[in-house]
Amino acid sequence: MGFFDFMKAPDINQGLTEYSAASGAVLLDVRTPQEYREGHIPGSINVPLQSLGAEGRVPAEKNAALFVYCHSGARSRQAVELLGRLGFANVKNIGGIAAYKGRVER
Repeated sequence: MGFFDFMKAPDINQGLTEYSAASGAVLLDVRTPQEYREGHIPGSINVPLQSLGAEGRVPAEKNAALFVYCHSGARSRQAVELLGRLGFANVKNIGGIAAYKGRVER
């Protein structure tokens, strides 16, 4: 790991490869419902950052693999921190859909 590696944004395309390989994993889109309707990664579940702390909003067990994305990676970073405080142990920020190279659903 180089000195400036901490400054690299997560690679959403690599994160999706990891998500696809993880049995029982959940792909969370933490953008607003409006952003989600404008285009989202197939198979993702929309749980806006503002509602993550609400009881029962995260559709996964505490030990499930969660892969989290937003538009640029900033909200997903915040979501990963929040999910960790809520007891989710296997959470990864995969970055922003702005860098996604695949197809989106509307």
